[in-house]
Amino acid sequence: MTADTARTASTPDVVDLCSQLIRFDTTNHGGGDAHGEREAAEFCAATLTDAGLHPTILESAPRRANVIARLPGEDPTLPALLVHGHLDVVPADDTEWSVPPFSGTITDGYVWGRGAVDMKDFCATTLTAVSTITASGHRPRRDIVLAFVADEEDLGTHGAHWLTTHHPDLLSGCAAAIGESGAYTHHVRAPDGRAVRLYPVGTAERGTTHLRLTARGRAGHGSRRNDSNAVVHLITALHALTAHRWPIVLTPTVETFLHRTATALGVHIDLHDIDATLTRLGDAAPLVENTVRNSATPTVLDAGYKVNVIPGLAQAQLDGRTLPGAEDAFLSEVDALIGGHVDREIIAHTGPVQAPVDSPWFDAMATALRAHDPDAVVVPYCLGGGTDAKAFSALGIDCYGFAPLWLPEGFDYRALAHGVDERVPVAGLRFGARVLEHLLRHV
Repeated sequence: MTADTARTASTPDVVDLCSQLIRFDTTNHGGGDAHGEREAAEFCAATLTDAGLHPTILESAPRRANVIARLPGEDPTLPALLVHGHLDVVPADDTEWSVPPFSGTITDGYVWGRGAVDMKDFCATTLTAVSTITASGHRPRRDIVLAFVADEEDLGTHGAHWLTTHHPDLLSGCAAAIGESGAYTHHVRAPDGRAVRLYPVGTAERGTTHLRLTARGRAGHGSRRNDSNAVVHLITALHALTAHRWPIVLTPTVETFLHRTATALGVHIDLHDIDATLTRLGDAAPLVENTVRNSATPTVLDAGYKVNVIPGLAQAQLDGRTLPGAEDAFLSEVDALIGGHVDREIIAHTGPVQAPVDSPWFDAMATALRAHDPDAVVVPYCLGGGTDAKAFSALGIDCYGFAPLWLPEGFDYRALAHGVDERVPVAGLRFGARVLEHLLRHV
């Protein structure tokens, strides 16, 4: 029996674990309306218990469950590594899917279901990697803290943010963390025809600044001239925002991504002409194009109550995203663009995060990937959205997006997240479990 066969015989199968996790309907509708996290938490805790760990389930509210466990390392003087994933998923409309979204169907080489891409795949690879390590009788070099949390798909107030506020002691000693959105295969063709496999590891995230714009005017009859129409004031402000070309902001992560990716592809970069550089990067550009600028996207409109009445109030909500070091400039530009007839207020805010690229942590992740794909080109990248890293970074933890997966060429992994017919390759899960095991053993 080979070593790989021995490990498989004595540990859970990552594909089966992923399928089982998907079957827990952990839909999070937002605003506290969520269910199913408790059952998923109990499943994860049972798997960790079978692996010899002593997990704790903590509820931030009835049935809003979080699982915490610590795998002791050989050297307790080394700083610990946090591995975090979330149990909740966004809603799914059964009528749109080819298979029931909570069936965990395994067919055609894929595991199908809501959360297969975000993020029950990573929970499954984590459980498998930890089980394999404990079954081997060996210990990792350092303590590994495991956190499977609730509420990431809303505000995190029942999950990571609650945990860091109320139980920071359980994360004591953690110097770095890994979580979702990174270390998956991104296939790119170089201009000379070479196939290049990028593996982007998240080292930064844009911050979130959700804004409410309020325009006030003079209410009146729709048939009469009105130079103080709240709807017009609001539309004018929104047009200015959406037409605005936000300035380039090159963070250390983005600049390093550009240099390393350009070198791998054999293309020229010009930091004074980023748009032309993005064009030359070809299929690699989607990894970076949303993180060279701040952004403000209108998403909600609310005005009026009758077609022949000009309302005195009109409101909009914007999804603002800010790069590290660019938050103050973002708000100043918004204020200048919306003009004097519109007020703005911040309705939700989490700051951007950034971890060092030149660090032993990043080097260990790159080594783990190359151990299982020698041709891997590991690059840092900045996430355009956000994760629970924002909560954990508040404790001074350097947070990285490292949830390894092998993906076939042409498989649009990023587009499937929160989409219809989410699925993850079986081979990708097995690759991810091996890479993660390697990292946890040697980091």
